Amino acid sequence: MKNLAFLFPVILLFFACGSPEANQNEEQTEETTMEETTSSYTLTPFSPSPSFDDAAINEMTYQGKKFNYTIGGDSYQLGVQTSDAPQKMCANSAKGQHIHLIVDNEPYAAKYESTFDYDIADGEHYILSFLSRSYHESIKTDAAHKAVKVNVKDGSFESSEPITQPMLFYSRPKGTYVGKAETEKVMLDFYLVNTTLGMDNKVKVEINGEEVATVDTWQPYYIEGMGMGDNTVKLTLVDKDGNAVDTPLNPVERTFTLQEDPAPEK
Repeated sequence: MKNLAFLFPVILLFFACGSPEANQNEEQTEETTMEETTSSYTLTPFSPSPSFDDAAINEMTYQGKKFNYTIGGDSYQLGVQTSDAPQKMCANSAKGQHIHLIVDNEPYAAKYESTFDYDIADGEHYILSFLSRSYHESIKTDAAHKAVKVNVKDGSFESSEPITQPMLFYSRPKGTYVGKAETEKVMLDFYLVNTTLGMDNKVKVEINGEEVATVDTWQPYYIEGMGMGDNTVKLTLVDKDGNAVDTPLNPVERTFTLQEDPAPEK
């Protein structure tokens, strides 16, 4: 199927949510380019979000099957609701802002405290941690994440080094979404390490086996048009010719569930 290229401005959604000073801290993208295909699903840029420019993971350790993070910055705090959460029109965590911990190709674990127990099997692993807003959108800055290749032995890092390859990690959608407020618009969010999107690399998005778009802007997107029940999103980091980049854990896909509210009786 032949792709058509579309260049369109990001639609800035303005809501009565907070002071003008707070709105000045929102992330904004001037325009987004994506190659779209004929599909039953639509992909549109997410609305601007508070930027948390000073948020940081200053340190991450793993010892005795326990993670410990040192979180820096004055603007970000674990367990707090992100200021524009009511206006996002997507799933939001009642527990507030949190850490997304991703081990290899597994679904992330959401952690609301800086120290917690976590069991990782012995062996080599790729580990990504990043700070998240309460509605699960990642903070996409160098300081707000840690990406390491490790060897785990007996519940501790035996060795750890920064990931050097370009990599794509899947974050959202995940789990079960219930009710119109969560299922009508579902946030797609992913995390990039050692690569940017543009002329060289892009991300191909497939939903339930249909190629929906190839995006060249790293930001979240709203997915619309998915039906109730199980849905699957597949993400592939591709080069300028559309071929999958030869890098670990590429592509990645996740199956999640949309349910009516209340869920119909079986």
